[in-house]
Amino acid sequence: MTAVSVSLQQQADYRFEIHFGDSIPLLIADEPAPLGQGEGPSPAQLLCASVGNCLSDSLLFALRKFKQAPEPLRCEVQADVGRNEQGRLRILGVHANIKLGVSADSLQHLDRALAQFEEFCTVTQSVRQAIPVRVSVIDADGAMLRDTT
Repeated sequence: MTAVSVSLQQQADYRFEIHFGDSIPLLIADEPAPLGQGEGPSPAQLLCASVGNCLSDSLLFALRKFKQAPEPLRCEVQADVGRNEQGRLRILGVHANIKLGVSADSLQHLDRALAQFEEFCTVTQSVRQAIPVRVSVIDADGAMLRDTT
């Protein structure tokens, strides 16, 4: 087993410095107004970033295994925030939309990579245990290649 850790230090109200380690720049996180000042990404935005980054990494890795170059990848992630049955705010669902930097026609073994890349995404598969995650992949021409929940 491997452990991953970060350290958070409150700066003021809901603004925190997040330290990832000696060689990685710190990150400021903050809640949007009216709670915070919006001086950094919110926790929900950080979750979206983690899901999108992990999915993009997994797809890139799956394609590079076949010596394919889909770059530059772009990923947009949206979290639907609403109230649960107890009236508390929760992330009710996440949708990640990955766009390849090239046409699907230029990539070999794309079907194989698309069929398996999500299974290797540590963050998304962990989040999926509690929150529905939809993943779409489109190519540079706008063709829908994959759309899952």
